[in-house]
Amino acid sequence: MAFQKKLQGLVAATVTPMTQEGNINLSLIGQYVDYLINQQGIRNVFVNGTTGEGLSLSIQERKQLAEEWVTQGKDKLDHIIIHVGTLSLPESKDLAKHAAQIGADGISVISPFFFKEVNKDELVAFFRDVASEAPNIPFYYYHIPPITGIKIRAEELLDSMKEQIPTFKGVKFSDRDLLDLRQCVQKSEQDSFMFLYGVDEQLLSSLVIGANGAVGSTYNYLGRIHNLLLEAFASGDLYSAQKYEFCIQEFLGFLISLGFGVPHIKAVMTIFSGIPMGPPRLPLSPVSDDFIFKVKTKLESLKNCLFCSV
Repeated sequence: MAFQKKLQGLVAATVTPMTQEGNINLSLIGQYVDYLINQQGIRNVFVNGTTGEGLSLSIQERKQLAEEWVTQGKDKLDHIIIHVGTLSLPESKDLAKHAAQIGADGISVISPFFFKEVNKDELVAFFRDVASEAPNIPFYYYHIPPITGIKIRAEELLDSMKEQIPTFKGVKFSDRDLLDLRQCVQKSEQDSFMFLYGVDEQLLSSLVIGANGAVGSTYNYLGRIHNLLLEAFASGDLYSAQKYEFCIQEFLGFLISLGFGVPHIKAVMTIFSGIPMGPPRLPLSPVSDDFIFKVKTKLESLKNCLFCSV
C-alpha cells in the first residue's frame, strides 16, 4: 500500500504537559508545536508513547491529546504518529480508529506486556487486528523490549507483519540490540520500510548499520544538533558526525548518571523550552531542585558544544 508522505529524519517523542494538579494541559500544545519547528527544526512527532506517559493516561485523555496535536499541527508538522497500544485489544482498536478519524499520519503499537508468555504469531495477530481499524494510514511496530519484557526479536516478526498487515511501514526500534536492527534492515532491503532508532545516545551507530530515522525524547530539546549530525552523516563527513555525537553523548551521559527517566525528561524540556511541562503522573515523582541546578550547570559548561557548530 502506497502512502503520499514518507516519514524520515527525526521524530520527537513528545512530553505530555500537565498542570500541578496532575491534569493534562492541552493549552500548551500549540506553543509546543511552534517551539519544535522554530527552535529545534523538528516536524515529526510521536504522541502518547513512553515519554508522553501514554499508558498512565486514560483512554479519553489519550484521545484529547491526539486531537489537540492533530489540530495544532495541521499544515505545520509533517507527520503526527499516535501511539495506540494498550494491554487491551478493544481499547487499542478504539484508539487506532480514533487516530485515523481525526487525521493522524500514522499509528504505532507497543507489545501488550502483562502476559509475557506469548508467541510471535499471537503478537502479530494483535497488531493486525489493531491496524485493521486504521486501514488508510501507516502502522509502525513499537519495539521496546527493555520496557515490555517481551523478548521476541523484531527480525522474527517482520515476515508475518509484511504478510498480514497491509499498512505496515516500519519499526520504532527502541532496543540496544544492533544485530537485530541490522538483520531487520538486511531482510527489508527490497522494501521501503522505516527503521526508526529509539536509543538516542547511539544514533550514529544505528545510522551506520542502516537505520533511516529516529524517534526519541532528546529531539525535543537537542533537535538542531541532531539534525546537524544527520546532515554530516548523509554527506559522508563522519568526522563531524562523530564530533556532534560525542558532544550529545557527554550531556546525555550526564543525565543518565542522575537516573534519567520521564520526570527528568519533563524537567529538562521545561528548562530548554521555557514551556512548563509540569510534574509526571503518579506513581512517578517530580525531580529535585538539586537535579535542576545540576542540569543548568552542565548546560552552561556545554553551551558552546551543544548550541554552536562543533
